[in-house]
Amino acid sequence: MRQFLKFGLLVLGFITISASGYAQRDKVKNLRNFDKKKLHFGFSLCLNSMSYVSQTDLTVTDSLIRVETDPQSGFNLNVVGVYHISPNFSLRFLPGLSFGQRNIEYTLESEPRNVLVVKQVESTYLDFPIDFKYRSDRLNNFAAYVLVGGRYSLDLSSQHDTENDQIVPEQLVRLDQHSFWYEFGFGMDFFLEYFKFSPEIKMSMGINDVLIHDGTFWVSPIERIQPRMITVSFHFEG
Repeated sequence: MRQFLKFGLLVLGFITISASGYAQRDKVKNLRNFDKKKLHFGFSLCLNSMSYVSQTDLTVTDSLIRVETDPQSGFNLNVVGVYHISPNFSLRFLPGLSFGQRNIEYTLESEPRNVLVVKQVESTYLDFPIDFKYRSDRLNNFAAYVLVGGRYSLDLSSQHDTENDQIVPEQLVRLDQHSFWYEFGFGMDFFLEYFKFSPEIKMSMGINDVLIHDGTFWVSPIERIQPRMITVSFHFEG
């Protein structure tokens, strides 16, 4: 899946480089009345890379040398609803689902060699993001935009209510169901003959600590965990 994310970033980069040439050419304007409508709807197909920002205290466990997060790739499916405040400003609502995983890697000191233990934490987020979008003036069939906003997510895969009294190797790293994020990004609008196509890259940063501090072996060294996600999106609006 990580290769798909790299492919998405490569495609977005190619679109960005070629967009300047695309915009300069005189073209027949597609979707001439698009900006006159206050509401537009569509859908998004996205690739993501999920990770954590964490604070750790390695002195809690004598044998613990390192705690790191290995980002993993996933995908998103979203419905797009856009309310146009003006030709340049719009309010965008993208409810949907985000699927992904992070691996928390613990390095323990041992003889004859150190031991690496990986705890997989899967997430299926039910997302409710609201973004403010500022778009440049349309040039032929092209416009660039930036966005900033926030999001509430409900983790449907959270094991917050699971008993965590197993033996140490089987203990879980449990996360809260609820997370709040701020996000920012940029993208491009391409007005095609029948719909608008918008490739976009967005960074989302969690605000609250989502770790459930239950005092178990794998949780004790971690003081705080905040989710982070990079998303490459392809929006289609009619």
